[in-house]
Amino acid sequence: MFDCQLYLISPLDVSGTFPDRLERALDAGPVAAFQLRLKDVDAHEAARLAEPLQRICATREVAFIVNDSISLAKRLGADGVHLGQGDGAVADARAELGRDAQIGVTCHASRHLAMDAGEAGADYVAFGAFFPSPTKATEHRADLETLTWWQDIFEIPCVAIGGITPDNGRPLVEAGADFLAVSHAVWGGDEAAAVRAFAKILGGD
Repeated sequence: MFDCQLYLISPLDVSGTFPDRLERALDAGPVAAFQLRLKDVDAHEAARLAEPLQRICATREVAFIVNDSISLAKRLGADGVHLGQGDGAVADARAELGRDAQIGVTCHASRHLAMDAGEAGADYVAFGAFFPSPTKATEHRADLETLTWWQDIFEIPCVAIGGITPDNGRPLVEAGADFLAVSHAVWGGDEAAAVRAFAKILGGD
C-alpha cells in the first residue's frame, strides 16, 4: 500500500468564487495540504484573500501553507510556509513560526539542496519539475530516481511537483513520493472530478 497524499497549490487568482471551488475540491476526496500561492499582492490584501480559504481548510483539518512569505505565514497563524531557494532560511522560519510549523523547501532537481534543507530542519523537501507545467516555467527537471534515492535514505517526506496529472502521476507514487503537489490539473477544470481522479492513483490497489 502506497502512502502518498495530495497537496493542492492555489492558482494565483483566489478571488471571486474560488473559496467555493476550494470547498468542492476538499470535499471530493482526501487532501493533506493546501498552499496559498500569491504574487504581487500586498500583505493586507493577501490576508483578506486568505481568511476564507484558511477557514475552509481548518474545518476540514487540511494543513494551510503559505508560499514564499514567512511574514505572511506568521500574520495568518498558518500551519506552515513553503520556501523557495530565495525566500529565506529554514532557521529563520522556525524562529518566527515556532517548532510546530510545517516548513517545506523547494529543492528543484538537486540532491545537495535537499540534504541541506533536511539538515537545516525542514519538515519536507520538494523536487521538480517532473513534467512541463502550464503554471510555472520549467527551469529544472527532476527524475524518478531522485525520489527513490531520497525515500531509501531519509525519513523527511518528499513532495513531487510540476505538471503532474492523474494520467502521469502514478509512477511518481511508485517511485516514493510522499505527496503530489498539483495546481493546474485541479483548477484548470472540474476540481472535484480531478481530486477524485487523483485519489485513484494515490492508493496501492
